[in-house]
Amino acid sequence: MNSVNLIGNLVADPELKGQNNNVVNFRVAVQRQFKNKQTNEYETDFINCVAFGRTAEIVSDNFTKGNKLGVTGSIQTGSYENKEGQKVFTTDVIVNNITFVESKKQKTVQQQSSKNDFDNINIDIGDDLPF
Repeated sequence: MNSVNLIGNLVADPELKGQNNNVVNFRVAVQRQFKNKQTNEYETDFINCVAFGRTAEIVSDNFTKGNKLGVTGSIQTGSYENKEGQKVFTTDVIVNNITFVESKKQKTVQQQSSKNDFDNINIDIGDDLPF
């Protein structure tokens, strides 16, 4: 079984490429679930993803840098020869499904609106408590 599920942030705006503008390459920054023991900070992996056809169009038209997204796909490895004649190995996620999770703008608005939700609530308890 070859199945990948990612949730992360889009590193840059995706652009359609290919002869018929039917391919989009993009990278997703995925934060690891554990901290580095030396730095005590979370590390991030940058995962290369490729979408084709209608999925590529959807990604290009609807997603921008910083968007939080969910990606489902499969791992595909390959290789090519660079300009210096060296063999370069690649690992990509071939996208089967992509989901919009949250935009950077929405996250900022949600954080600001939830900061003081309970600060200005007046509750008059009175003497009618049953205990």
